[in-house]
Amino acid sequence: MEIVTPTFLLQYDTRPNRLFIEYLIYPKEVSNMLLKGFGLQILLCVSLLVLGSIFIFKKSKNWFSLDFSTQYKWKIFLFPLLAFLLFWGARSSLTSLRPINPSSAIFSPDQFTNSLAMSSLYTVSFAVYSLRDEVNSNKMYGKMDEKEAIERVQKYMTTNGASSFTNKDIPLLHQQISTHKTDKPYNLVIFLQESLGAEYVGYMGGLPLTPNLDKLSKEGLAFTNLYSTGTRSVRGIEAVVSGFLPTPSRSVVKLGKSQQGFFTLADVLGKKGYETSFIYGGLANFDNMASFFNGNGFKNIVDENDFDKNEYAFKGVWGVSDEDLVKKANSLYKSYGDKPFFSLMFSSSNHEPFEFPDDRIELFDKKKNTVNNAIKYADYAIGKFFEAAKKEAYYNNTVFIVIADHNTRTYGKNLIPVNKFHIPALIIAPGIEGGVNYDKLCSQIDIPPTLLDLTGLTVETPMPGRNIFELDSLTPGRAMMQFYTTNAFRVGNDLVVLQPNKPAVQFQLLNDTVFIEKPLDKELAKDALGHIVSASNMYKNGTYKIE
Repeated sequence: MEIVTPTFLLQYDTRPNRLFIEYLIYPKEVSNMLLKGFGLQILLCVSLLVLGSIFIFKKSKNWFSLDFSTQYKWKIFLFPLLAFLLFWGARSSLTSLRPINPSSAIFSPDQFTNSLAMSSLYTVSFAVYSLRDEVNSNKMYGKMDEKEAIERVQKYMTTNGASSFTNKDIPLLHQQISTHKTDKPYNLVIFLQESLGAEYVGYMGGLPLTPNLDKLSKEGLAFTNLYSTGTRSVRGIEAVVSGFLPTPSRSVVKLGKSQQGFFTLADVLGKKGYETSFIYGGLANFDNMASFFNGNGFKNIVDENDFDKNEYAFKGVWGVSDEDLVKKANSLYKSYGDKPFFSLMFSSSNHEPFEFPDDRIELFDKKKNTVNNAIKYADYAIGKFFEAAKKEAYYNNTVFIVIADHNTRTYGKNLIPVNKFHIPALIIAPGIEGGVNYDKLCSQIDIPPTLLDLTGLTVETPMPGRNIFELDSLTPGRAMMQFYTTNAFRVGNDLVVLQPNKPAVQFQLLNDTVFIEKPLDKELAKDALGHIVSASNMYKNGTYKIE
């Protein structure tokens, strides 16, 4: 475990943890990624393990042999003492109410430093042990009455107060009336980008890697102050497709109770007569996506297996390339004719080992397979998609959004590396003025209600996110961010951080990397807890749905 730790630290800025376990259930993708991206580390690890095993086998034959026997009276006498020492060693404390756990190692605002205080074998073992408690937010962050928690979520929503909620058994269900009147409902296409952080996007002040997205930003509404809810693709899918709040458990994409009857945009739009689809260049069973989508409104799931060998230009570890993805999507959208449709496209090129076709872009880095070059290629595919779509009849009747699922490698010296949650989004739609920026702080969960508004439909949804077109200009923006088991709730420049089994702390943000600790606003801390508790309860009770 310690041999693999340095590489894991470089990738995730923490010791091996739950991610280490979750990725092991996808042997094909992960083994190919490891072989192509971390070959030297694997060779070193295997070599040391083989040499160590040979040494132990040869030298340890007599290490555990006994030259004497112990009388039973001594065994009986020593057993209680040894049992006590084993118990004490496992618990590590006799005075604390709780046994030692990873929160005991939190002595620094730097997550990297905190993780170094533990061993990797322990962090992985504890992750396995903690799986049974992941959905118990009360146990991790503190108790709150279910009614109070829901009310604290409701007050942040863009509704007309308590009278807007239409079903007492589905606490957040409310009617959303579109502010954009249309002759007929518009199509909706979400192009979800793998690991596209704000730092890589030109129009957001990042590296000059996205010329196509920068150009397209002059044609639509560009979000400049948007933050992801998490650091994994499934967390981004959860937020953008279902609008669900982040919880201390795994994403609902992977949880058992949300595999059917859980609210998604595909669910609500499918009930309005829309054709619904998910299009992905890799295998849809990765991260349990196929199961979640299939059970929650997506009628057509297109993945790597649906691409004919003669259809794609390139295939790597994570499936066919993004340019093949957008070509397939455009062909499908044309086939719908006059039928309204909703579709989620999910890119994959910007992922270790960063594979993409040759001779498509002018490389930013001299070495081809780097994150910067992969992002530039992903942007190339975005340009190709819009170039093709603009030639088709469906283009003028469609709401498009290009949005990241999360940023790349998440790290930083703060308890929550806020800058690594900053992501782009661009909406291009009929009636949306081009070249306009939306600069107010907002969250990924605000995107789906905003998109529904743009379709022209009036619908009932349980989504707690805000429709930006109904948000009062004087109301401060808010965002939620989850970094492993640490949760942050941000309103304006005030940031409340909740950690398992520790008191809440609050900071004032001078910018995304400079925090100043300040006295805790207890009401704001309760609001933060209310969002976590409500999400856990809605999942547990099966009340995140429509009637």
